[in-house]
Amino acid sequence: MKKSILILLAGTTLLAGCNLAPKYERPAGAVPVALPQGGVYPAAPTDAQDVSRIGWRDFFLDDRLRQVIEAGLANNRDLRIAAGNVQQARAQYRVQRADRLPTVNATGTATYTNNLMGAGAAGGTGGSSDIEIYQATVGLSAFELDLFGRVRNLSRAAQEQYFASEEAQRSARISLIAEIANAWLTMASDSEQLRLSRETAKAFEKTLDLTRAQFRIGTGSELEVRQAETSYQGALNDIAALETSVARDQNALNLLVGTTVAAEQLPTGFGTEPMTRDALPGDVSSEVLLRRPDVLQAEHQLIAENANIGAARAAFFPTISLTGTLGTLSTALGGLFKDGSYTYTGSPSASLPLFDFGRRSGNLEYAKASQKVAVATYEKAVQTAFKEVSDALAQRGRIGDQIRAQTTRAEAAGVAAKLSDARFRSGVDSFLTTLDAQRTAYGAEQALVTTRLTQASNLVELYRSLGGGLEETTPVGGEQPAR
Repeated sequence: MKKSILILLAGTTLLAGCNLAPKYERPAGAVPVALPQGGVYPAAPTDAQDVSRIGWRDFFLDDRLRQVIEAGLANNRDLRIAAGNVQQARAQYRVQRADRLPTVNATGTATYTNNLMGAGAAGGTGGSSDIEIYQATVGLSAFELDLFGRVRNLSRAAQEQYFASEEAQRSARISLIAEIANAWLTMASDSEQLRLSRETAKAFEKTLDLTRAQFRIGTGSELEVRQAETSYQGALNDIAALETSVARDQNALNLLVGTTVAAEQLPTGFGTEPMTRDALPGDVSSEVLLRRPDVLQAEHQLIAENANIGAARAAFFPTISLTGTLGTLSTALGGLFKDGSYTYTGSPSASLPLFDFGRRSGNLEYAKASQKVAVATYEKAVQTAFKEVSDALAQRGRIGDQIRAQTTRAEAAGVAAKLSDARFRSGVDSFLTTLDAQRTAYGAEQALVTTRLTQASNLVELYRSLGGGLEETTPVGGEQPAR
């Protein structure tokens, strides 16, 4: 009996390396080797620092924005959900990994039996006797010998899902940083637009007062008054709409941060100082996209599906389990653990379903189909990352030209408005010319603020799409992913 068990265990050791999962190979060819160049795309200096290596505290230059982002990383509920998902996946992995090792149980029993003895046929007297049996054992029950890697592959799948959840948390963190920055910049832009509208409304009000005075003394017409009032009321409408927008921007920012943002941390305007680094990636290969957390998440899920195929294949082979105990048995409690009281049992078993009406085949086909879906999901994640970076670079390549053009346009329109107003007051130009110049200057200033917001948001998007912030230390609410 001992020899049979030893032979079985030796065979198990020899077969322990058997793995029926397909060999994993990372899908290739989903995107071109290099990011787009030429045309609208900027020519980045080769000595520029890799954006993905810049921490967010170094990338964002405004102290108020840094404080808001830090508060968001500490309080955002979506990020807390992502951290909870990591903890759940880690616990599930620990449960699945435990199946690879036997569960050892210790038991102790005491049996009391009373044997009643009746009177004999010859009139013998009756009697009784008590039998006491004490037993203590340590052993394992139905431990599966993982000859074909079923348990091992299920454990690997759970581990990869755990890794995927960690990458999902990192991806959520990077996205949150970008969302908070964009919401803060949007509020800054709307606040700047509101300031501009209030200044313009004051200018339009002075013009309206002038045209009314001229109309009263007979040097102006009612048409001019109505035209001036149209511009003034339009500016008042813009003020009301922008005040609403600023309030809604603050509400959106509070939701992202997870708490009420302090007034001193809110932007009051766009200002002229840069709020982010004006950094471009230098000679970046598309391989950098493979470091993005969402891409790594999809890859870990693909590896998990690969392992599930191995587990499904192993189900076609016999399941071998072992039950064994080592203990001591005695008719007296004090006789336990004495010489001659020790016992052992060993009970290996094997089972193989003969007819399951396609259950195992269906599970295998499902695992293979899931793996194909995971491949497509991974490739799409890489392609999406490539598109996001390409779009950001395309906008980055020409946004400087837009800023310069809009700045020059706004300056020219402002000078034209001043000259036209002076000519109107001196009687050289008509009021319609002056009014048109004022409207043009107002529109040019609005367009310049919008373009500056586009430039700042583009830098944030380029930072996010290239995986900016990956070099940060421990993510809030979770541990650094262990590999």
